Formats: sequence, structure tokens, C-alpha cells
Amino acid sequence: MNGHLEAEEQQDQRPEQELTWSWGRRPRSALDRVKAMAPPPPPPLTPSTPLLHGEFGSYPARGPRFALTLTPQALHIQRLRPKPEARPRGGLVLLAEVSGCCTLRSRSPSDSAAYFCIYTYPRGRRGGRRRAARTFRADGAATYEENRAEAQRWATALTCLLRGLPLPGDGEITPDLLPRPPRLLLLVNPFGGRGLAWQWCKNHVLPMISEAGLSFNLIQTERHNHARELVQGLSLSEWDGIVTVSGDGLLYEVLNGLLERPDWEEAVKTPVGILPCGSGNALAGAVNQHGGFEPALGIDLLLNCSLLLCRGGSHPLDLLSVTLASGSRCFSFLSVAWGFVSDVDIQSERFRALGSARFTLGTVLGLATLHTYRGRLSYLPAMVEPASPAPAHGLPRAKSELTLAPGPAPPVAHSPLHRSVSDLPLPLPQPALTSPGSPEPLPILSLNGGGPELAGDWGGAGDAPLSPDPLLPSPPGSPKAAQLSPITEGASEMPAPSGLPAPTPVARVAISAGGPPDHLLPPLGTPLPPGWVTMEGDFVLILAISPSHLGADLVAAPHARFDDGLVHLCWVRGGISRAALLRLFLAMERGSHFSLGCPQLGYAAARAFRLEPLTPRGVLTVDGEQVEYGPLQAQVHPGLGTLLTGPSGCPGREP
Repeated sequence: MNGHLEAEEQQDQRPEQELTWSWGRRPRSALDRVKAMAPPPPPPLTPSTPLLHGEFGSYPARGPRFALTLTPQALHIQRLRPKPEARPRGGLVLLAEVSGCCTLRSRSPSDSAAYFCIYTYPRGRRGGRRRAARTFRADGAATYEENRAEAQRWATALTCLLRGLPLPGDGEITPDLLPRPPRLLLLVNPFGGRGLAWQWCKNHVLPMISEAGLSFNLIQTERHNHARELVQGLSLSEWDGIVTVSGDGLLYEVLNGLLERPDWEEAVKTPVGILPCGSGNALAGAVNQHGGFEPALGIDLLLNCSLLLCRGGSHPLDLLSVTLASGSRCFSFLSVAWGFVSDVDIQSERFRALGSARFTLGTVLGLATLHTYRGRLSYLPAMVEPASPAPAHGLPRAKSELTLAPGPAPPVAHSPLHRSVSDLPLPLPQPALTSPGSPEPLPILSLNGGGPELAGDWGGAGDAPLSPDPLLPSPPGSPKAAQLSPITEGASEMPAPSGLPAPTPVARVAISAGGPPDHLLPPLGTPLPPGWVTMEGDFVLILAISPSHLGADLVAAPHARFDDGLVHLCWVRGGISRAALLRLFLAMERGSHFSLGCPQLGYAAARAFRLEPLTPRGVLTVDGEQVEYGPLQAQVHPGLGTLLTGPSGCPGREP
């Protein structure tokens, strides 16, 4: 029964250029960040190296017995009795599909066994993820205390692997290895995802982060720029991350709010994350790709990003400072668009109730009334070209412009928060779950004070229900010992939205007064310094994008990374047919549009750019938000922010 540790200390498997840390180990000072950026240690163990091995029973007790083997990438399950399986079905649980685990105990005084439960989200035959809980019985010792220690050893080892924490090479694996539960501030836009954001958050996000042992406080935003105002007054030292449950617009508010604070230099390093419940979900699509998952939409994309969030890895995030015609400045994590893309984005607002289908309808209407715009685009070329710049079909070089085609993608007192909900207790309607044959209702189980419910994982009439057995007591200062974010007096908790938000005027973008200076940019209206490339003509669209995705299913810059220090400029010149433009966007779903050999399509990697519309009317957007029309310019600030991405790459099936 007793498992044995056969491995040396686990090390991170992250590239040198990545700055990452695990939940509960966030760098708090410049020295910590320098250490985090140091070259990685020697190569780690192979993915198939056994770490723990042991024999467990099942729940209910009269079920089969199993041999469990834990490796850095998976939990192997082999049935031993009543009949060993030569090819066990469901015998491999990839850690990439595990949200968390917990230990449980029986309510029967005579049961000396302890229980180890893992929560998984495997892909079904049709590709979608479904929640599954597996409970194993530690019963190899005579006393409950010994069995409990064994169950906790496995739960601790698995949690360390999930969060990227090292396991001792020759020491005991005890719950003391785990830091305090990470604290997340969740901001939910109730109007996101056709008004389904709150329902998706309640049904999918909150259960999963509870299974992972993450502590949270949840706020439903009430109006435009509410999130921006909230983060300006937060005591950021109390939070390990701010996560938006919405589309890209809410994260835009959060980042600009952080950069408006007097302490913006430290504030902007607060890890931010995104769980997609909006229409476009561009950044979530890039996070999904970075995590190694297959492209996904809707609930599947949300579950993928939630699984990655539970792992806790973070990555530097480039931000683009955008100076508008009036001289005001805002910060972008996604894109600046003019022409076809911005027209579709803004004109499809009236179809917001359709969700992501609004962009499909907007594209059809945009193609029917295709416009060209006269303008001037200038940019400072990147000193280092993107990897593998040569495409399958080279794009022509035009006079006075440098055209590059990207290659394929490389593999204190808490601040008052309005209408807040914390995980202690979670004031949500919960079903009364009961064990079959037991009149006693089953408690809501969560690692923060119990464990997620074990739906469909209970035994028959003769099996006593299980109770939560937390790995660690709540440390001082945790949400279990201190009240989180008092609710403003007189405000009702989590009201149901009554309808869509009122339309907002042009130039609704949040303006940031802080942030670093733009040392590459002269003032708007003054000549550009030497080394810049300028082109002028008729354009169908001009797009400046930072991450790889323009939408969850649109890969505009397939080679882009979160911290490559580049802004990726794409443009389509006038003279393109509607059919050719449609082919470009269809190919963009696979990131293969640069391979079509379209002569009107251009690309350049830059560090800064200036866009000067020469037509009197048009639409400009920053991260999908409409801004004042006129000249603008922007500069990349490499690694200015920090994005919660989870680990890079998704481990595949082990041999």
C-alpha cells in the first residue's frame, strides 16, 4: 500500500525567456523577479518517470482495487481485482485535464479508510469536455491516521505537480509543502456571452477553481469602466491575480485602471487572466493555443482556459501604448484596427445578442458594402525579424515599404468592493446532493472549506457518505479567517441583469494617464526620425496586433508571442475582390492566410507605428473599443504586464 518516492526534485520545464511563477510564489520585489528570470536548472525528469506508486481500493468499498502510478504528466490507473485489465479503459488521467484533488473521510465511525479524490475534465468522443470525479480508498493501514497520511501524500504530490511546485528528492511529502491558497479577484461582466457570462461562471468556473483549491472573491460589474475604477482602489498585495470572466473589453478596463494608479510600475505587474465569456475572446484563443490545446469555442474554450488558470503559470505580456489625436493615451493588449476590421467590430454591436455569430453576420454585411480608405502608415521596423520569415508564397516588395511574411507558429484592510461574492460561503443556489440510501444531505465540498461536490461518484445504500478532509488548515489572513471585501450597504447581492447595456458614445475608450514614456515616438504631427518606413495609398484594412489571435477562431499573426516585443502590422490594399478578401478571412481561421499569395496582403513586424487616416470619415478601434477618429501612433512596451497563462504546451498521451 505504501507508495514510494523514486524521483529527485522536480524542476520547471519552461524556456529561458519566460518569466513564470507558481500560485503562492509570486515575486514581490525586483530581486525576486531577477531570480525568476534566471536560466532554468538542469533538465528535469522524463514525463514517464514514476514518482509515487501504491495500491488503493475504490468507493464504494466493494468495488475493484487499483494500482496507481503518478508521473510528472499523468496518473496511471490499473485494475488489480477482481480481474486485472490488460488494456485498462480510462486508465490514463493526463494532468493537463485535472483541475484539482482533495482528501475525504467517511462519516461512519467504523471506517478507518481515507479517501483521495481527483477532479478531471477529459475530452469526450465528440471533442467536448465533461467533468468526472475519481475517488480512491486508502485502506492499507490499520488506523485512520495512517491512511489519512497516505491519502494526503498523494493529494499533496499531485497538487505540487499541477502548480509547478518542486517535490523533495529524499524528504517526506506532507501538506506543509503547499503554500497558502492563492487569492483571485474575479470580475464578471453579466452582459458578456449573450448575457450568459454569469450562468457560465456559476456552473463551470466557480466549481473548477474550488476544486483547484483557489480562494476567490467575485464581483459583478455594473457599468462601463466599473472594473477600471475598482482596480484603481485595490490593495493589490492581497491578491495573487485579477481574472476577468467576460470578453476582451473587461480586461482592457483592468489593465488601463492599473496603469492609472500612482504605483503603476508595480501595479501593472499584478498577474491578470481572462476566462472567455464574451463574443470575440481573442486573448483567450491565444492563451488556449499557448497551452497546447486544440482550437475551441464556447464552453470548451472556457473549460480549457479554466484548466490552465488552475495551474497558475504566468507569462510577461507586451502592452501597446496608443496616443490618440487629442494627445490622450491608452494601453492595448490586443489590437488597433482601421477599415474593414473596425467597421465589422463596431457595426456588429447591434447584433451582440447573437454572441460570436455577430462577427459572421457583420463580415457578410461588410463584404456587401466594401469600402476603401485613403491613409498613410509609417512604422519602425523590428531589428530582429520573426522566426522563419519566408512564407510558402512570397509577398511582393512595394516601393518604400518593407513587406515581411510571418512563418508558422512555434510549437491590509480590504478595499470595499461592490456587489461582491466570496467563497466563504458562496451565496449561490446549490442543489441538495445526497448519497443514495442516506437521508443525510451531502455538504458542498470545497478545498477552501470542504471540497467540490462529488456528483455521480457516490456508492450504494450501504456506503456511508464522505466528508471533507482539508489538506491544510486555513492560515491566518486567509479568506477563512478574514472577511473578504465587504459589500456596500444597501446593495443587493448579484442581481439578475435586466437587459443589454445602454449604447455608449464614440471615444468611450479608457484613457490612462500613467505608464512608461514613449521614447520611440516623436509628438504627433512632427516628422518621424530616420529608419522609419512609410507607405501611402488606398487600404481596405490596417491592423496592428500584439498576440496571435484576432478572435477565438481567427489567427491573424500565427507566429506572435505574448512577449516578443513586436507589434504585428497587417494591411490589405485597395483593389482586392470581395471573394479574395473572404478567402483571406477563411484562411485566417487556420492561420494560413499568408500562404495564399494574395498581392494586396502585406505584413511587417515593428516596434512602433503611426497611422494617419486621409479620409474624413471612418472608424478606429483599440482592443475593439471605438476611439476618436484621426491620426494615432503607438509603441510596444515589452513585458510591461503579466498574464496568467498556465504552463506552455499541453502534455500529450504518454507512451
